[in-house]
Amino acid sequence: MTDTTDTGTTTPVEKVRGALLRYRVLAWITGLWLLLLVAELVLKYGFDVDALDFVPIVHGWVYFVYLILTIDLAIKVRWPLGKIISTCIAGTIPFLSFWFEHKRTQEVKAEFGL
Repeated sequence: MTDTTDTGTTTPVEKVRGALLRYRVLAWITGLWLLLLVAELVLKYGFDVDALDFVPIVHGWVYFVYLILTIDLAIKVRWPLGKIISTCIAGTIPFLSFWFEHKRTQEVKAEFGL
């Protein structure tokens, strides 16, 4: 029998744990690629150096996977729409994905006893 919480959701805790781990990993990867994107933009427009011209494409795909995994977690833990949107947008602002990952992890761990 799977363990469920008393928070009104029927999602097993193990599925929430897995979704949270995937979200956390992609939040960090997205944040790091976003910082690299900022460096690429500074090099390109500040110094006319195109050495990192692959970064925007990679960050775009990493961000896409981040969105999918964020929505997966949001469905499992039943976040309201505003929380989903703000968490998704966090991957577009430097350093914000790190802070949101920390806050959302604390919330989910507290709610599900992880």
